[in-house]
Amino acid sequence: MSFGICPLSIAPLRAEPSDRAEQVTQLVFGEVYEVLEQQPKWLRISAAADAYDGWLDAKQHQEVSADWFDAYLAARPHPRTLDVVGVVSDDHTRLPVQIGSVLPFYDGMTLQLGPDRRLFYNGLATNPRQPAPDGMLLKVANLYRGAPYQWGGRSVFGLDCSGFTQQVFGLMGCQLPRDASQQVTVGEEVHFATQARPGDLAFFDNADGRIVHVGLVVGEGQILHASGEVRLDALDHHGIFHAGRGEYSHRLRIIRRVL
Repeated sequence: MSFGICPLSIAPLRAEPSDRAEQVTQLVFGEVYEVLEQQPKWLRISAAADAYDGWLDAKQHQEVSADWFDAYLAARPHPRTLDVVGVVSDDHTRLPVQIGSVLPFYDGMTLQLGPDRRLFYNGLATNPRQPAPDGMLLKVANLYRGAPYQWGGRSVFGLDCSGFTQQVFGLMGCQLPRDASQQVTVGEEVHFATQARPGDLAFFDNADGRIVHVGLVVGEGQILHASGEVRLDALDHHGIFHAGRGEYSHRLRIIRRVL
């Protein structure tokens, strides 16, 4: 059994061990994982944050010891970057990192990317040991406005609907599952759309009744969600109304209160 940490801004995880395979999700900088299976050029890994499996290019793997991996898990939640784009660096590296990247064992100046590697970061970061200020969740969510939709994405430069909500809540120190169909099991049901509060999650189904979309309620009958881009649309008891097209784009199934 072996373990690793993502040393890159973003690393795609694929459905099969091939660069042509579907991207199922992404690792962001500073996230750790367990190696489940190894091939010469690919590793099947399970992300520690949400137990999501996928194939990682072996060239993007940085191994960490089992002891360090356990210490990382015991110290969660770690701070995360709040700058839309920042930089981590040492004498040999200058690496761009996007909002929501993890800063393991961050002391306000340096972080640990494994037991023997320290990097410097001087941008804005969350403090998961302190309660988030009022309105912080929506402020963070709005930093993603206009981010393009990308299947399997979790980056401000491309993300899907549940990647968006997972990253926003992760910045609040709340780890959500990866997919909308999993996130719908978290929290308590809000029985009427008129009772929804800013920060609630709204879920939408398809003709077969399967949950296929999620967005963040921002209040006053509006929702922020990733559909083409992270956009603001109207929300009522029917679903999401796309003003530009003059029609409902998603059918509301349920609203859940997580925080």
